[in-house]
Amino acid sequence: MARIEKSPHFKDGRFHNRVETPTISEGYSFTGELYKTLFKNYPRRAPKDSLPSVKTNLKGLPPGKDLIVWFGHSSVYIQAGGIRFLIDPSFSGKASPLPWGPKAFKGSNIYATSEIPEIDYLLISHDHYDHLDHETVLALKHKIRYVVCGLGTGAHFERWGFTPEQIIEKDWYEKIAVNDSVIINTESSHHDSGREFTRGKALWMSYLIQTPKTKIYISGDGGFDDHFAAIGEKYGTIDWAVMEDGQYDKAWNSVHNLPEEVVQATLDLKAANLLPVHHSKFILGKHPWDEPLIKITELSSLKPYRLATPMIGEVVWLNDSSQVFKQWWKGIN
Repeated sequence: MARIEKSPHFKDGRFHNRVETPTISEGYSFTGELYKTLFKNYPRRAPKDSLPSVKTNLKGLPPGKDLIVWFGHSSVYIQAGGIRFLIDPSFSGKASPLPWGPKAFKGSNIYATSEIPEIDYLLISHDHYDHLDHETVLALKHKIRYVVCGLGTGAHFERWGFTPEQIIEKDWYEKIAVNDSVIINTESSHHDSGREFTRGKALWMSYLIQTPKTKIYISGDGGFDDHFAAIGEKYGTIDWAVMEDGQYDKAWNSVHNLPEEVVQATLDLKAANLLPVHHSKFILGKHPWDEPLIKITELSSLKPYRLATPMIGEVVWLNDSSQVFKQWWKGIN
């Protein structure tokens, strides 16, 4: 608490965004959106068919190769600079502890925690259930060397049996020297945090992983503002931007990017490659399940960055600019 209370982003008992804006946009209301969610029917929010995927032997991947494997939603495995990172893993098949909560789409939850290799750094963007999955973290506990998270999030890991030496809690704009050549930079996002009925007690994050060859930005969840341009100016050209693109709505776009905002954020970041995540696993928004992919593909046409749309489990080779990705969502009911 002493460290938390010293943070310039913590006041009145909770963390705050850099610029405060209402979570629910003008012209909408929380009760109105809740009513729509409970009583209105929105078409194609989940696929009827099983999603296609690639079952990669993660433990057999060459350790010296820089790569990304996406597991659906925001769960991502990264090898960069000889270090193994895991981002916001969710392998339990659910996005909520409630028995009636969102369940994973057919074909989207094909990896078991036993198939995940040893992890040097687990990075958690924030403590919402779809990003910090208790069941998954406990199953991976013996494989994780260090946890990197925002201030306040480490309390969850301490309760779950991680040692204080394993937990690296940071504020925005700090650095973690992994070794002489690899750095994890902590950056801001415009979002929130909370589990059960507690909100704002843990800081939400984005990250920039920096190696001698590659810079990888991980947006976490959050709405659009000038922090993307600031990050682009701070680091120069970013090689890969792993960006939230899904579970958006005009009613809450202050905390979740709309697809057109994902494009602008990618341009502001000066990113060479875009990998959109936060889609294709759970029903958390009202849009059709494949709309984030359709829209980001259309909007990215003729843009200066390359769009990568891998299937779940497909290896993305970070240094292979010739790799081609299918529009795998086409034709799925």
